[in-house]
Amino acid sequence: MSESILNVGPLINNANDGLSEQERNGMKRHLAEKLQQLDAMSSAEPLPRARLQLDIAEALIALERKKEAWDIAREAFITAMRQESWADAVEACDVLYQAGQKDSIAALGMGIWLAVTFPVDPELTVAMLIHVVDETPDDSDGAAVAAITARYVVDLRAADDRHENLCFLVDNLISMVAKRHSNVQDQDAMSRWLDRLELREPRVFLPRLAQVVDAIVGDRWWFDRDELRNRLPD
Repeated sequence: MSESILNVGPLINNANDGLSEQERNGMKRHLAEKLQQLDAMSSAEPLPRARLQLDIAEALIALERKKEAWDIAREAFITAMRQESWADAVEACDVLYQAGQKDSIAALGMGIWLAVTFPVDPELTVAMLIHVVDETPDDSDGAAVAAITARYVVDLRAADDRHENLCFLVDNLISMVAKRHSNVQDQDAMSRWLDRLELREPRVFLPRLAQVVDAIVGDRWWFDRDELRNRLPD
């Protein structure tokens, strides 16, 4: 892990105010096209069908039809898990989180568990961990653990041509979390903060992330974690 985590400014830009009327009409046309494609697709193509369902769910969320988005993304999640397509399952959890339903936070936790446990795209894993930062109070140690785990995953999984850009993103995330958590303003303060919260050793912070995930999901797990661990690649 880099020793030079600099304060490079705010990570999260202000969200826009939603779709314009022109954009909404374009999204409705896009949704209609995707629904036609889904109707024409054979049920013998489970993963392509699930990926198309996720595209449809994202369009439904953009149109604020979130309950419909939840239902179709939940079906896509079930398919991805059956096919052991972990990245697709994580993407489904991301969509389910965005759908804003009763179990959306639990879906986020399950998606994080899958994204960290299985060797999925590090950018997707980082996106899931950023949601934890968004959901936690400024003084939460859980946000710090999520941010440092994002850096660990990037260092572990990112290809050389993507490593620098992803490191910039996650170092920015860590800087933002440290500033809001403990008003960290410079590198010396950052070093002390990392030591104080024990964020330098994966054997320390990864079990803490597991506790955060357990708190998020509670008793609403949709899969057996022990059984899935047995499917991990060597």
